[in-house]
Amino acid sequence: MANNNNGKMSREEAGRLGGEATANNHDKEFYQEIGRKGGEATSRSHDKEFYQDIGKKGGESTSNSHDKEFYQEIGQKGGEATSDSHGREFYEDIGRKGGEATSDSHGREFYQEIGQQGGEARSGNGSSGDGKMSREEAGRKGGEARARQRQRGN
Repeated sequence: MANNNNGKMSREEAGRLGGEATANNHDKEFYQEIGRKGGEATSRSHDKEFYQDIGKKGGESTSNSHDKEFYQEIGQKGGEATSDSHGREFYEDIGRKGGEATSDSHGREFYQEIGQQGGEARSGNGSSGDGKMSREEAGRKGGEARARQRQRGN
């Protein structure tokens, strides 16, 4: 036990002993409940910018202490956990929502460009020589069709 000059217990020692006693007297649900109450109280006394600021600081701190492999590993674990708990409908839904959000924020030129790039990347030189539409052409036409859909409001 750490004592100061008066033979009394230090604040640090008293805090440690008090924490140990509390931990021995309470279960997981107790800590979950006080955590929930503390979170609610904090949310009432802080605004959006507060949470953005602490999120940014936490992200910076984490990125400073971890490397690329760490993020690859947690990304893989998160993806596996998500795939274990969600079916095909979930992925169709998030894909649709992502496509709609992208459509809302990009114009016709964007879709033409990515369609062309995708076609070029898949075809190599853009011409198959067998009379069929090249992948590049199919990508360009797909991009144009999506841009037309967007203009009509779909």
